[in-house]
Amino acid sequence: SGDADVLGMPGWLKTIFLDVGLGMIIFTCQLGQLTTQVNASHCMIDFINNYFALFTLYVAMTIEFSGVMHSSYLIQNILSALSGKPIQTNEEPKTGFTFAFFWGRVLMSLAILGFSLAVIVAALFQGKTMMVVKYPGVPNGASVFLFFLLCSIVGMLEGMQIAFFAVAKLPADERGTSLFGRKTCDLLFKGNGQNLPGFMIGRQLTVVASFFIVASITSMNIQPGSGDNIFGVSDGAQAFLNLGFHAAVVATIIASITWQLAASAFPIAFLNNPVTYILLCFALFLEWTGLCAGAWV
Repeated sequence: SGDADVLGMPGWLKTIFLDVGLGMIIFTCQLGQLTTQVNASHCMIDFINNYFALFTLYVAMTIEFSGVMHSSYLIQNILSALSGKPIQTNEEPKTGFTFAFFWGRVLMSLAILGFSLAVIVAALFQGKTMMVVKYPGVPNGASVFLFFLLCSIVGMLEGMQIAFFAVAKLPADERGTSLFGRKTCDLLFKGNGQNLPGFMIGRQLTVVASFFIVASITSMNIQPGSGDNIFGVSDGAQAFLNLGFHAAVVATIIASITWQLAASAFPIAFLNNPVTYILLCFALFLEWTGLCAGAWV
């Protein structure tokens, strides 16, 4: 994009908005997420009173029924046992075929998750992702570290959202039991409470930016038929892996659902984590910059 003329922008500005991707990040965050979330929060019935919302629901239910993400239920059960909090459900206890079908999908999901993670790590160590194309100066080992770091940051932000809403109903003296827990709550709930929605905006911007980078890290750079397929899989399987569904599975379970479940089980522990306070300050700073201030409209 450095040689293309885009609205007469100077080279450094094109690098920031196009090569780095700031333009797409802001566009996705502002129009694709924050605006719809704000509208849905104020017009709940109207937002779902259309066929597209029904279609989206059916797609989500189909994906859940497939069992691809069922390993998250295992994580939920483990965290429930560790926290001593029973899982609230209206479902009847699973028995017979229902029990076998459920846990069979859990095992299948674990196998898919393990294979997907192995593909990502192997491709990163072998330099077979788009990371070497977009950021050729980054060593392969650093790419692996960056992948897990970004997954952890996204996971923390996902968990913080759950933890903040969980403790919002608690008395002020019960929200934090450590220095950073109290500092986090003081900053989050001070004044007229504007910092909580401000965090949501900064959080969303950080999550979107992180996922754009993760997409660059995990996208396969292997041409089927070149004889360089990951793990020696067939060309058809390599073409399927190039679509990136394996990365979506890993990101959804490891960088999102697991952290949300952990925060739901241990909200106070999340608040007491100093990383939570640091990320809260960073999210509020991003909101202060005004990059996504249009969400307030």
